[in-house]
Amino acid sequence: MHRVLVVDDEPQIVRALVINLKARKYEVDAAHDGATALRLAADRHPDVVVLDLGLPDMDGVDVIRGIRGWTRVPILVLSARQTSDEKVEALDAGADDYVTKPFGMDELLARLRAAVRRAEPPVGMPEDAGVIETEGFSVDLAAKKVHRSGKDVRLTPTEWHLLEVLVRNPGRLVSQKQLLKEVWGPSYGTETNYLRVYMAQLRRKLEADPSHPRHFVTEAGMGYRFEK
Repeated sequence: MHRVLVVDDEPQIVRALVINLKARKYEVDAAHDGATALRLAADRHPDVVVLDLGLPDMDGVDVIRGIRGWTRVPILVLSARQTSDEKVEALDAGADDYVTKPFGMDELLARLRAAVRRAEPPVGMPEDAGVIETEGFSVDLAAKKVHRSGKDVRLTPTEWHLLEVLVRNPGRLVSQKQLLKEVWGPSYGTETNYLRVYMAQLRRKLEADPSHPRHFVTEAGMGYRFEK
């Protein structure tokens, strides 16, 4: 059974989410402000966080950064903020997905399930899973670990899935549509801003010069290519 932490200061939204999640056999904790959310995240270790950005005591983006300081738990933002810049800020802070209010419960639950699936270890691993080596870092596909300069690189589940798709296709162009489908799911066909944000995060963590990437190459308007 998966545990969900719902963070929102609107009681009617919290109530609706709690009822719908419990009806689907999720365990649910609820917080109405950022401080409580951070405490419950540390105490209860949820499998996914559903987070509003407009909280009474702090901005939700600061909650994301606080959670990301110690855990890779998937974070699904649920917010009335709809501008591209605001979405990118939340994704850049470490959110895995973004749903705008007003929202459909079915869509939200589908996205929540997808976030949980991305965070779970695979049931089986292909026989060809191994270690991908570059001059600057290595990717252990079986162990789901990345090493750079002798140290582990901490990736969120979404960052890992994006990296995995690319390194399994070395030298090949992977289209934006394919990446969105494989990492976020079949209903994500136009959220190219997700790719821009997460590719920037991978480059910051793995490239020697993120502004001039050697390994994660953009093919303008088409997709991305991993080069050893």
